[in-house]
Amino acid sequence: MHATLPLLGESFPAIRRTRLETLQVNLGYRCNQACLHCHVNAGPTRKEQMADETIGQVIAFMDASGVASLDLTGGAPELNPGFRRLVQAGRARGVHVMDRCNLTVLELPEHADLPEFLAQHEVEIVASLPCYLEKNVDSQRGEGVFAASVRVLKRLNALGYGQPDGALRLNLVYNPLGPSLPPPQGALEADYRRELGSRYGIVFTRLLALANMPIQRFGSTLVSRGGFTKYMRLLKAAHRDENLAGVMCRSLISVDWRGYVYDCDFNQMLDLPLGAGSRTRTHVSELRAGDLPAQPIRVADHCYGCTAGQGSGCGGAVT
Repeated sequence: MHATLPLLGESFPAIRRTRLETLQVNLGYRCNQACLHCHVNAGPTRKEQMADETIGQVIAFMDASGVASLDLTGGAPELNPGFRRLVQAGRARGVHVMDRCNLTVLELPEHADLPEFLAQHEVEIVASLPCYLEKNVDSQRGEGVFAASVRVLKRLNALGYGQPDGALRLNLVYNPLGPSLPPPQGALEADYRRELGSRYGIVFTRLLALANMPIQRFGSTLVSRGGFTKYMRLLKAAHRDENLAGVMCRSLISVDWRGYVYDCDFNQMLDLPLGAGSRTRTHVSELRAGDLPAQPIRVADHCYGCTAGQGSGCGGAVT
């Protein structure tokens, strides 16, 4: 695995935080898949997993901070035994809960009842599906992944997910197959609706188009193929200042499996602690949400992945 942090410059514009709205929690790096575009380098052999004590500290921070949204991610967050505890804790507090799901994890025998659990607690599902064509998905995520994803999507639709005017939100996530920017999100969403609807009868709430970040597995692949510098030039050339107002790190913090806090999930993967210039990690048990507004955000040139073109973040295109 090639380290990409030493290859990143620091020309990205300085930005500061606004009010904290979203608590993003990485429950561990273990996943039942090993996708080529994964910025976490997640996979079946990863052992990192958030402990029960740390989950309790995350719940305590939810109480103290009054965050509006709890964003659960991984790896496959559902593989952590504490996943359901966090979902229930968030919903009991009136917090909106999102599950960043790879879909195929819901076919594992030990999670057979998880779709019903998610529906019962009105958890928003943000599901990775990088294309509506089987060949493209399987080339990026592994053989048989597309067929399994279609089966799970149909099951979620049957539970009420993604239905027009329904309360159960089912968002799909698109990533380019290679070192290119996503096409316009609106037009691509129309293509997804037409193809998934006509071919499989699948409906969904929204499509989120995300750029691939030049870090971890995807970044290492770029380095191996001699394309890292070219991709960074593409991101920088497509930067738009107006996207700075909508980047996710301004209203979000990311908590890793140990409980340490970062400005975003990408900084977590680069081990860049919370706050511009900070060299020491802050634990969620030590963090006070009231200290965050107006604080500078730790940036480097990978951040151009969030401001290039239409922009890119946890909620899809910024503009």
